[in-house]
Amino acid sequence: MHIAIIGGGPAGLRAAEISAAGGASVTLFDAKPSVGRKFLVAGRGGLNLTHAEAPEFFAARYTGPGQPPEFWRMLLAEFGPEDLRAWAVEAGIETFAASTGRVYPREMKAAPLLRRWRLRLGDLGVRFAMRHRWVGLRTGHPWRLDFEVPNSDSVVVTSVDADAVILAMGGGSWPDTGSDGRWRETIESLGVRVAPLTASNCGWELAWPSAVLDQAEGRPLKNIAASAGECFATGELLVTRYGLEGGIIYRLGPALRAMAQPRITIDFKPGSTPDRLVARMGAPGRNLFKEACRRWRLDAAMSAILEHHPERNAWTSVETLAAAVKACPLRLRGPRPLAEAISSAGGVSWCEIDSNLMLRMLPGIFVAGEMIDWDAPTGGYLMQGCFSTATRAARSALRWLRGSGK
Repeated sequence: MHIAIIGGGPAGLRAAEISAAGGASVTLFDAKPSVGRKFLVAGRGGLNLTHAEAPEFFAARYTGPGQPPEFWRMLLAEFGPEDLRAWAVEAGIETFAASTGRVYPREMKAAPLLRRWRLRLGDLGVRFAMRHRWVGLRTGHPWRLDFEVPNSDSVVVTSVDADAVILAMGGGSWPDTGSDGRWRETIESLGVRVAPLTASNCGWELAWPSAVLDQAEGRPLKNIAASAGECFATGELLVTRYGLEGGIIYRLGPALRAMAQPRITIDFKPGSTPDRLVARMGAPGRNLFKEACRRWRLDAAMSAILEHHPERNAWTSVETLAAAVKACPLRLRGPRPLAEAISSAGGVSWCEIDSNLMLRMLPGIFVAGEMIDWDAPTGGYLMQGCFSTATRAARSALRWLRGSGK
């Protein structure tokens, strides 16, 4: 039985590993000259493999319209964070959990793990077909896959047969690595519904007054809290030329995308109540704002945002200024471009796939990784999601082939 894996990112590599270990003949196709390019880019920050968060919270990090209830809880029970860490150890890579709960290789590098992974796949007999861009699928048994392959100064189309196929071509972020979302047109031509790919875990644009940028551009907003609708996050933000970056805005992204007029509300002093701030002011001097910034220990970036805020003229008392420090609203224009995002939301709609991650209308075709319409914050959840969905898709493909007598 021959399984074709299309996509050489973490999901595709994991699907190839499971498939080959399960006795299938496996060929992995990728449009780029080498595999694991996005994996290596993710490793620039140390390669956040997963998170040490308690299981009851972990599954709730995954969102997506139409997502089956309890899907991620069951998926993570099959291959969860501890399994991923054990997998790394089997490859000779020790991991550790940082104080944030994020799990990294001790070497803090992606390249050593990718090299060992590539060798393991070779030992399992996985064949690699690079510079193969998937452009078509013809139904039948076996399936007929069409690929564009460069040939001297031209591009030729070559066809390959496979008994089962696992699609793992990623979302639409970091297109230079091959995760460019060009598969959408091909899969939609087969009648499969795909939600538009949109930027996730990305910065958001905001029309800062020039005075704010003069004082605050490039400065972090530390130890703050923020909300968007009913969603809440703590941590840091970074004031940028175009708006805001950082973990808080990433976590609030799904809520912001759901808003007709996206807005974030910042609490610059989450450890204090408005009443405590007022009490700390005592009898303010002649310059209320300057005195408040000093007594409340508002840094330069916080002070600049408040000083040049459109509603600044309404904050004329200690009480109104304290309320603004605790709930400063900022209107956003929209997310940064998809190509700049860490990940993407959107993808193959959940209604198109069953619990085995097989396309309902195309039996024998499975989907894994960011091609599916799920979203998660940074912190190891994205990588874990790719590994977990790939594990499910590959094991399902093996069961399907054996049940079909291939």
